[in-house]
Amino acid sequence: MPSSEASVHCSSPSEWEWVYADELLSPDGSQSPRRPPNGDHVSRVIVGARLGRDEFYRGDCVLLRAEGSGPPWVAIIRQFTTDNHGQMAGDFVWFSNEKEIRNTARKRTDFLPVRTTFPPGAVSITDPATSSFQAARSRLHVASVPTSLPCREKEFNEVYLHLQKAISNGSSNCIYISGTPGTGKTATVREVIHRLEHAVEVDELDDFIFVEINGMKITNPHQSYVMLWEALKGDRVSPSQALDLLEREFSHPNPRRVSCVVLMDELDQLVTKNQSVMYNFFNWPSLRHSRLIVLAVANTMDLPERTLSNKISSRLGLTRIAFPGYTHDQLVQIIQSRLEGVPGKVVDPDAIQFASRKVAAVSGDARRALDICRRAVELVETDTFANGPMSHSKASHENKNTRRATVSISTIKRAINEATSNPTQQQLRSLPLLSRLLLVAILGRIKRSRSAETTIADVMDEMSLLLRASSTHRGNDAVDAVASLICDGQMDSSPQASALTPRLAGFGHAALELETAGIIILEEHTPNRPSKIRLAFSEGEIRMAFRDDREMQQLGIKP
Repeated sequence: MPSSEASVHCSSPSEWEWVYADELLSPDGSQSPRRPPNGDHVSRVIVGARLGRDEFYRGDCVLLRAEGSGPPWVAIIRQFTTDNHGQMAGDFVWFSNEKEIRNTARKRTDFLPVRTTFPPGAVSITDPATSSFQAARSRLHVASVPTSLPCREKEFNEVYLHLQKAISNGSSNCIYISGTPGTGKTATVREVIHRLEHAVEVDELDDFIFVEINGMKITNPHQSYVMLWEALKGDRVSPSQALDLLEREFSHPNPRRVSCVVLMDELDQLVTKNQSVMYNFFNWPSLRHSRLIVLAVANTMDLPERTLSNKISSRLGLTRIAFPGYTHDQLVQIIQSRLEGVPGKVVDPDAIQFASRKVAAVSGDARRALDICRRAVELVETDTFANGPMSHSKASHENKNTRRATVSISTIKRAINEATSNPTQQQLRSLPLLSRLLLVAILGRIKRSRSAETTIADVMDEMSLLLRASSTHRGNDAVDAVASLICDGQMDSSPQASALTPRLAGFGHAALELETAGIIILEEHTPNRPSKIRLAFSEGEIRMAFRDDREMQQLGIKP
């Protein structure tokens, strides 16, 4: 971190007095009154200074202000000394002023990491086998920031070039980034911003302001106006004031205006009743003098079209970048890159292959794959050291077995079973057959239309197609009853179907039950717009719950 040293003299030495090392409390809490034999203070070590009841010591962080100067600076006391004239003085290392620290728009990135040291003998050295597991768990954590983002080079370059061009030209842009959860959208954008900030530091790019607005972290979508205005000007105002100020700011030219990059993550959560928030953030980049670049990140491809009218959405001129789900090979590469440098063979390559294939078949969610592998490492670590710390003789005797403790395919299966036995999975698997078929039909229609919402009529058509295609796989009486009722419109009076008849007679009732359970979202039917259905759970969650559904398999339906 850049810093400077300053020597400050006490203006009124008579008010200050030194604090010496031999005046401090000894480790047992008693005060040591001993003085050097000759009573000479020069030979005593100065560790601090006292002014009345206030005491300051070496290493303390203080605010340093010189007489007649501007704002105070944050400084660390380096040492206390006496100059040639006998005046009391202190050496300070100063860093930045208070305004720079409180500035949320421009955070300093040139700081050094905090290093923690342990006194020798006070902390036992971690067992090598355990540290391998710890390193693997740490690197497989979804919050761990990797040194690189594998399998997203194409998307990275696309986002980087769009932003670099807009910042260099002083122009505006609106980039809409879509993709299912866990496909690296936010991580890629943050890495792009990091590279651009480095380019600014080496004078290869004009300066810009970056602000991240996460729809999951704000209580009201209109708070996004407040966050943007605070990033631009450093002032915090009400949402209505911020909106007025932003309208005026982006509507009038300003030759000194700096480009501003806004990352709107979880855009789905910023939807309002009249869609004003989304419209304003998509519209401001179209203003000639705004120099505003909006990166909108969402899970669905057609969110602007669904929330804004076609006339408005077409006028906005979005640049679209899609992040597809990771394939099996890409998930293998991601997991292996995380485990590079981990001592020992913690995860078997076959186990990585197995976990990647399972996740790729359901969702292609890298976070889910990492979570499964991380949990598998925890299971192996727990099994290996279940008997507590080993003695030296026992460790040497069992060293061979300890080295063999690696994550295998069976361990991955245990981790997957744990993941699928959570309350959400149990709730989905306990649904009636018709409700499960309804969810599978919704999944099929979403995949077919590439839209996050659909209508009840479309879902009925999808379910009819699924069951007609599965006619050769039937064999269960209840399943046959469901298929015949939906496909043929016939009412079966057999005892096996009698319990299902009320549900099938009123198909909308099943949808209402799913809405009550919080599994789907039903929009109210209007004369101009039919009732819409959206999933409240992720598609991957539903597919994983129905993956081993026996009745689905009897119908030949693969969720």
